[in-house]
Amino acid sequence: QSSVSYAVRQLERRLPVALFERSGRKAELTEAGQALLNRARALLDEARGLERYAATLAHGWEAEVTLAADVIAPPTFVMPALARFSETAPATRVRVLETVLTGTTDAIVDRQADLALIANQAPPGFLGEPLFDVEFVAVAHPEHPLHRLGRAVTDADLRTHRQIVIRDTGRQGRDSGWLGAPQRWTVSHVQTSVTALEQGMGFAWVPRDIVADALAADRLRPLAMEQGGSRRVSLHLVVIDPDAAGPAVHALADALRDTAARHRRHPGPASGP
Repeated sequence: QSSVSYAVRQLERRLPVALFERSGRKAELTEAGQALLNRARALLDEARGLERYAATLAHGWEAEVTLAADVIAPPTFVMPALARFSETAPATRVRVLETVLTGTTDAIVDRQADLALIANQAPPGFLGEPLFDVEFVAVAHPEHPLHRLGRAVTDADLRTHRQIVIRDTGRQGRDSGWLGAPQRWTVSHVQTSVTALEQGMGFAWVPRDIVADALAADRLRPLAMEQGGSRRVSLHLVVIDPDAAGPAVHALADALRDTAARHRRHPGPASGP
């Protein structure tokens, strides 16, 4: 603590503005201090980008590429794309960050990854390239009471039953779901939600590709909704820093684009190379 305080005092001596307002033991950034902090963060981002670009020039292909992928991205799309990439860059390691909702936005803005697969639009300042739509379906176990109503299921019906939602991995901490039912279980991974659904614990909107096997085996069934039983979300590709991106990042982006084109023509397992 003392070393930090000393460093702050030394910095303030060198600058013509006060960085902090102090009240007792509490210190808060001044308006000028906040402005300088924002500028310093921008400069650090630029410096990191310059370092990445220099490494690309010096070594050619990157040793590692990081992909932030929203969990709605179908495995039948992501895995074939990675396999296609590995044929081009077998020596490059791939790190996949599985994200939910604003977690993908955070990964882009904080530059935790080289590329991202994000639902809907990219955050301001970044370009998103639409790949394809992901279909969400409302599902529950075949013996769930919602399947025994004898009529179309309404939103009012859903509010009387437990909804399974996926926790947002970002700082905002929203839940993944359209309804916001009073009875709610929040889990951290899409596969956990599928397991809960198959055990009759509730209902959820889930990507059709992810529950295709469960639907085919009648472990889950689509709810006969009055409206909104099927909804679509656009999946976008973001190359986070295209100016500093090396050949491996561009190769993975190309693999994702090519595999997305196959997925649009043949959704599901047939989208592989």
